[in-house]
Amino acid sequence: MDINVINNKGKSTSVKTVSDDVFNKDYSEALIHQIVTAFRANGRGGNRAQKNRASVKFSTRKPWKQKGTGRARAGRASSPLWRSGGNIFPSSPLENFTQKVNKKMFKAGMRCIMSQLVRDKRFSVIDDIKLKTPKTKELVAILSSYDAKSKLIIVSNVENNLDLASRNIPNLKVLVPTQADPISLVNFEKTFITVSALTSLEELYA
Repeated sequence: MDINVINNKGKSTSVKTVSDDVFNKDYSEALIHQIVTAFRANGRGGNRAQKNRASVKFSTRKPWKQKGTGRARAGRASSPLWRSGGNIFPSSPLENFTQKVNKKMFKAGMRCIMSQLVRDKRFSVIDDIKLKTPKTKELVAILSSYDAKSKLIIVSNVENNLDLASRNIPNLKVLVPTQADPISLVNFEKTFITVSALTSLEELYA
């Protein structure tokens, strides 16, 4: 399978032959949904908590006597049956949201995503990005030729100048091949990868 290589001016300069095993796989919505859901769940932290009846600040005094009032028996106001009472099964910061995904399944899902990006013309190969200075203006001038509102750039090595220049640009993310994840590939409008990083990505998911 051939993919056009574009230069820093957005013009096609050559053709790169890529592996069909990585970039020409059938689309599987169920598989992609599973790895995207698992990836988001595994990145989730235990940042929610609710109070049980022991944690709710209420008096431990019995609201009214056991008999003779005509009302139902009540032990204390922190009962889960009462308004503002404790929860029966409260959420805890220690709650585990992780989902297990096999390596073969994850690689197959990534191949499906990248193949679909190529078919949708959302995946492009570019020349290596070299910046003389860590200036955002210099990087913006290069990226202006890449027609996309949001861009994912995959390079073989994130140099210091590129890292500093890309921090202040909205809707831009710079990664190395080992950091490529299904969420970024799906969310960004277009993915641009350098020739050297493409070789590493093929070896990673072959």
